Amino acid sequence: MRLTMTALALVLATTAASAQDETVTIEFAYPYSHLFDVTYEKVLPMFKEAHPNVEVVMRATYEDYEDGTNTILREAVAGELPDVTMQGLNRQAILVEKGIAQSLEPFIAEEADFSRDGYHEAMLELGTFEGEVYGLPFSVSLPVGYYNMAVMEKGGFTADTLPTTWDEVVAACGKLREAGVDNPMFWGWNITGNWFVQALMWSQGKALMEGSDFTIDSPEGLTALRTMDMLFDGCEMQNLEWQDALASFSAGDIGMMFWSTSAVGAVERAMEGFTLVTDEFPGLTADGPQGLPAGGNAAMLTTTSDDPKVREAAWQWLKFITSGEGAAEVARTTGYMPPNQAANEIILASFYDENPTKATAVRQLPLLREWQAYPGDNGLAITQVIEDYIEGVVTGDYTDMEELQAEMDEEVQELLPTGS
Repeated sequence: MRLTMTALALVLATTAASAQDETVTIEFAYPYSHLFDVTYEKVLPMFKEAHPNVEVVMRATYEDYEDGTNTILREAVAGELPDVTMQGLNRQAILVEKGIAQSLEPFIAEEADFSRDGYHEAMLELGTFEGEVYGLPFSVSLPVGYYNMAVMEKGGFTADTLPTTWDEVVAACGKLREAGVDNPMFWGWNITGNWFVQALMWSQGKALMEGSDFTIDSPEGLTALRTMDMLFDGCEMQNLEWQDALASFSAGDIGMMFWSTSAVGAVERAMEGFTLVTDEFPGLTADGPQGLPAGGNAAMLTTTSDDPKVREAAWQWLKFITSGEGAAEVARTTGYMPPNQAANEIILASFYDENPTKATAVRQLPLLREWQAYPGDNGLAITQVIEDYIEGVVTGDYTDMEELQAEMDEEVQELLPTGS
């Protein structure tokens, strides 16, 4: 009998050890390797320590948010979806509408106190559709000004005399050119999702989409186009790909760069020989912008697995990276703000005092407005159409902004859903 009991004990111990050692593998996909690789290098060991039996496999990164959405749409057709994906805040709706992203409500319902991890209603609304949460925001950004003070000083500027309006930016470009600076300014016209076009519209308190109405044909739309034309022409801005612009600024060749706060960490790691100052996004008037679009991304559950262990592992990863210490690493390694109360108010209590270049966007939080997508199946195509038109302004192919306004409006209207 003793031998039997001993054998049984050995079997039970072996079974328990085997269960404990069982590894659940999930796949994860995210954009912008140059921004986020360093973040996940920090987060993965932290997650592994908390969840030793979960293996997170990183898929090839998306080039940008449009690429991320296009990739997920293709993978849905092919049945090759990752378990968790990061998507631009303005690209969540299409994945919800097509049934690709799954509601997180069943998982949230099982949490003892979901809000205790730092989530609050204002942040959850970014990923809430028809009353259910589909995406947990991972990072939030706002547009800011980057200034190479070694270059700016050539034009007589200090950290206290940086331009606050777009007219002042053009005037600063003139002073820098007189001082021998070949490329004084880059303005992020080609950033993902027509973000800077929306920034100029929100600066005037106007949304680019009002329901199903594309509003570029408004007075505010014409002001936005004329402002871009003034900047590109007045600063003789070079037509750089955004990756080249970031590299050129980090190398010290550009005096002013207007871009997402997301790149602060990457710029600081790459730059040499100058002091970086960030400042508020300039306005059309001295009063500053009335609003600015919220950039960033959200984690969404897209697993096709029916295995409860895989689904639970995917949820644990999704929850970990958007809350607490996981979210705090976003701020530490990039320039994004973690949209999580615990990370911002507790873990990062002194962080922004010690890192002023990353504090500018936090000061602008009251200006935060929706980053809009275009309705219907042609939303991504509309994004490209608008970008192509704005590039025509950069290159000088378009000089009549009223004519451009009419052409852009007509082409976009044709791509919007019938009845728009």
